[in-house]
Amino acid sequence: MALAMPDAPRPEGERIAKLLARAGVASRREVERMIAEGRVALDGQALTTPATILPSLRGVTVDGKPVGKAERTRLFRFHKPAGLLTAERDPSGRPTIYTALRNALPPDTPRLIPVGRLDLNTEGLLLLTNDGELKRAMELPANAVPRTYRARAFGNVSQAQLEDLMDGITIDGTRYGPIDANLERRTGRNQWIEMTLTEGKNREVRRVLEHLGLKVSRLMRTAYGPFALGDLARGVAEEVKKHELERFASSLKRSSASGGSGSREAGDGGGMPRKQDRGRQAPSTPGVARRRSPSPRGGGSRK
Repeated sequence: MALAMPDAPRPEGERIAKLLARAGVASRREVERMIAEGRVALDGQALTTPATILPSLRGVTVDGKPVGKAERTRLFRFHKPAGLLTAERDPSGRPTIYTALRNALPPDTPRLIPVGRLDLNTEGLLLLTNDGELKRAMELPANAVPRTYRARAFGNVSQAQLEDLMDGITIDGTRYGPIDANLERRTGRNQWIEMTLTEGKNREVRRVLEHLGLKVSRLMRTAYGPFALGDLARGVAEEVKKHELERFASSLKRSSASGGSGSREAGDGGGMPRKQDRGRQAPSTPGVARRRSPSPRGGGSRK
């Protein structure tokens, strides 16, 4: 009769990818890519797997530079202008968000990574954090953190057509989830449309509106979760208050623990609004998303 062997003790600590993400080096997925490229080392020896378990980041280097211990989680709102790439660098030499952030952030700001992306010609709210775990949690479709956009589009569309987007839509084989869309105002054949979604697929807003026969001439993100663009000036960054971030992070953990269904409590940033909730406004708190945003100044086209 064979004797059962005792299970080997599990190493203490956490995966290197998770530790580096929490330290703000990059998102977990990006860290895994960096490990595959041989850029992450422990005591001078390049790591070969993101599954490496470590109790701390002592002795870990990235691109030959030691990694400091994780700071407290921080989050910044940035009003991204059109014409900037949401990337650290561009082989073609085009300006990136980090070009603008050099002058927009205090000198002691830790390295920040964007939460989600905005296309080159999309402007508005871009959140940045030093915590890769927070970034990942906010981007996961399962957590249903809503993103709100305002689009100026040329063409004809009815509110009834926009209402149908709440059922989701398939375009060229790609399935897009429910979108809460409202026709705000119309001038001739130009209209402003507000859209709230929770997936954030690549060019989702533009593709959906183009599918409806519209041509988007301007697109801006006005809110991500409970954090709003508000009156933040173009090119300016501002840190989210610590208590606001902690409250949101707690609601995000509750949402994840409950299976990612998303809470509908005002201001927690979870879940899509129900049809009967449309038009309901949240309390007027600086930096916290409202249901509606004022029309952007200056109607000129941004391409």
